[in-house]
Amino acid sequence: MIANYLLLIPIAYLLGSIPSGYLAGRWLAGIDIREHGSGSTGATNVLRHVGKTPALIVFLVDVFKGSAAVLVAKQLLGGDAHGWLVAAGLLALAGHIWPIWLKGKGGKAVATGLGMLLGLLPAVGLASLGIFLLVLSFSRIVSLSSVVAALALPALIWIAGYSQTTAYMGLGVLAALLVVWRHRGNIKRLLAGTEPKIGKRSSQAHDSAPQP
Repeated sequence: MIANYLLLIPIAYLLGSIPSGYLAGRWLAGIDIREHGSGSTGATNVLRHVGKTPALIVFLVDVFKGSAAVLVAKQLLGGDAHGWLVAAGLLALAGHIWPIWLKGKGGKAVATGLGMLLGLLPAVGLASLGIFLLVLSFSRIVSLSSVVAALALPALIWIAGYSQTTAYMGLGVLAALLVVWRHRGNIKRLLAGTEPKIGKRSSQAHDSAPQP
């Protein structure tokens, strides 16, 4: 059993660190996506600089990474190991944000976080996705949608009846803080009214759109 715990740590991190956005840029456009736009390897930056279909594929792969880490943890440790399931999800997020292959320069982990939630708490994950899509439909701003969905996460976990599970409530708070921190530049632009909407390029050189 101890071997399973030790095995889970590198597996979860390495799953999260699969550089899907970077590979899409290299293979399909011949670019290093980190040198364009916001510098993130996430799906939104891929959308802006590679294309719609690659962005969709990157998004789905990033979602898969988060879910796969949790499912591997369930297989190795069982569904009742709540703390370790959460740890596996967080390791996948860490891998996505700080991938070993890209010298620690990855994405903002929104899509991977969604995948983690779908693996851990499917109803909460779907509700979070619903909030994201609702805000996006009105604002057309991915960063705003990501931040609002993240801030709603602790409440969604409580409403779903998981408030007594410390690991899940802790995850909700930590994930919300992490998403806000990763979008701190976007928040400044939101307040300044300069954050680009989906489908539009920023007039500024950094073109910093939020990246899932």
